[in-house]
Amino acid sequence: MTIRIERDGEIAIVTLDNPPVNALGQALRQGLWQAVETVEADRAVRAAVLICAGRTFIAGADVTEFGKPPVPPHLPDLVDRLEGAAKPWVAAIHGSALGGGFEIAMGCRFRLALDSAAVGLPEVSLGIVPGASGTVRTPRLAGIEAAVELVTSGRPVKAARALSMGLIDAVVTKDLRAEAGAFARRALTHPLPPPVSARPVSSPGPAWWEAQQKAIAKRARGEVAPLRALDCLRIAAEKPFAEAMAHERATFLALRASDQAAALRHIFFAERAAPRPAHLAGISPGEIRSAAVIGGGTMGAGIAATLRDAGLPVVLIERDDEATARGLSTLGKIFDGAVARGKLTDAQAQARLAGVTAGCDYGLLADCDLVIEAVFEDIAVKRAVFARLAQVCRPDAILATNTSYLDPRRIAEGLPHPERFIGLHFFSPANVMKLLEIVPIAATSPRTLATGFALARSLGKIPVQAGICEGFIGNRILKRYRAEAENLVRQGTPIAAIDAAMRGYGFAMGPFEAQDLGGLDIAYLQREGARALGQRVPDTLGDLLVGAGRKGQKTGGGWYDYAPGERTPTPSATVASLLAPVISGGAGMAVGDIAPHLVAAMAAEGRSILAEGIALSAADIDLVEVHGYGFPRWRGGPMFATA
Repeated sequence: MTIRIERDGEIAIVTLDNPPVNALGQALRQGLWQAVETVEADRAVRAAVLICAGRTFIAGADVTEFGKPPVPPHLPDLVDRLEGAAKPWVAAIHGSALGGGFEIAMGCRFRLALDSAAVGLPEVSLGIVPGASGTVRTPRLAGIEAAVELVTSGRPVKAARALSMGLIDAVVTKDLRAEAGAFARRALTHPLPPPVSARPVSSPGPAWWEAQQKAIAKRARGEVAPLRALDCLRIAAEKPFAEAMAHERATFLALRASDQAAALRHIFFAERAAPRPAHLAGISPGEIRSAAVIGGGTMGAGIAATLRDAGLPVVLIERDDEATARGLSTLGKIFDGAVARGKLTDAQAQARLAGVTAGCDYGLLADCDLVIEAVFEDIAVKRAVFARLAQVCRPDAILATNTSYLDPRRIAEGLPHPERFIGLHFFSPANVMKLLEIVPIAATSPRTLATGFALARSLGKIPVQAGICEGFIGNRILKRYRAEAENLVRQGTPIAAIDAAMRGYGFAMGPFEAQDLGGLDIAYLQREGARALGQRVPDTLGDLLVGAGRKGQKTGGGWYDYAPGERTPTPSATVASLLAPVISGGAGMAVGDIAPHLVAAMAAEGRSILAEGIALSAADIDLVEVHGYGFPRWRGGPMFATA
């Protein structure tokens, strides 16, 4: 860690260099404190520019200090010291100014940023609130509405949006250091604005705060930090600065020791480690410059979209011209949806689609570095695809299957150069869901495996390596979860009570609501396929419903009834009648015991998966459940929650 102070005439350029992300560890805090003292003592200096070396401004706290007692100088004191300096400081932001990094920037009299930069206060994503004035200075800087958006969501905003919100003073596009120096010189020719802590703030009326509280509570689904952050912001808008600071600090310290913060730290560190697993250290991945997808259905189109979002040219192969046209249409609708949500411009969507070459000629795959098969979940169909790939693809091209349940070893049987084969299990919709299960077979080379993880990084996915078993990690646990939920129904527990209990635990939907949304026939067909192969698969309650034509929302009824055009589930007398012969007639499980019971079942299956070597760590299982199956992030995953 180094801090350099250089003179540019009457402007001091203070450069922080603490690779890789200029994290605010104790040494950096101490060094910056001393830099303020040095600048104050230099009579030739009239202002200072705070800038960072490397790829980013101060990106936040030092994660190695998480969970440890803070060591002085404490960050709130450092922010106050910057703000109280006799000579104005200008924060020159590139990359990201997050958390404590943005609080440092707010301690400066001015803030300017490169147009590619972002600022934010993501502390709620770690189960805490900002602890160095983020909830107190932000409303004084940008107004209470902007502060509530920034702090309670935890989402960063890009420079242009930050400027419009009032979070920064200027956006620059060229030489940040030169522009910041020029900005500081211009600032010295005008009266300085008051420090952020001295700026006025007004509070909306009680009705506005009540509306915010309801909206955030609905979004948080049991997560505490966003609501506590809102409370801090209200105090900041209604009380003197010092009183609001004391309230923020007390809230920060209380939440830092909470179970939710511990769970979110667990997930944070697991996510941080996932893209670069230790067992692949030193293994160079292959380069992926182009990719192809076989199959243009919902899954294939989603995979193609995520590849295009990462900038890769894509070949999309279907069985005939009609299917090719449908695949392109599905892909176009994905990009159109992104435009409607403001994620892409029309021009960007057109460019995404223009980067796709579609057809039914496998010869288009001759130069592709990666081919992902995403056809129907039928072993014969998949094997036929790979037989054709073996004929047209380069020997070093990586060939991947997107199977959810089938044994990848059977799919790859007879494939030349099996070391280039791997399972890449995307989750639907593939362009949205962050989880990617990476499933090697025995013949898969370390280089191919490393390439799978490198691909996940480039796609912005959370990769988890899985061994081979029915359903790999995620679907195997899902099967156990659903089976246990059905067992509760057999014992007399109402379907709606089970769903309500899991929503109360933090899931967006209960197990039966989720099945109705996705379609009961999907798992039913998988079970029927296994039975056709001679496997002993017990009958499920879902089989009874599918046999009666109830496949979920798409048929107007599954576990629940649905009015035409509606998605609101209504308890079904038809289902009660269908299931009556197999329900014991008992009182069922107490509502308060349902969620702990089902989570314990998930964890028990996870322990079996660990014992069999299907997962490499308990943290990997938690990542799968959080990013693939809606397990509440703030509970840390089933393994963490039951440890």
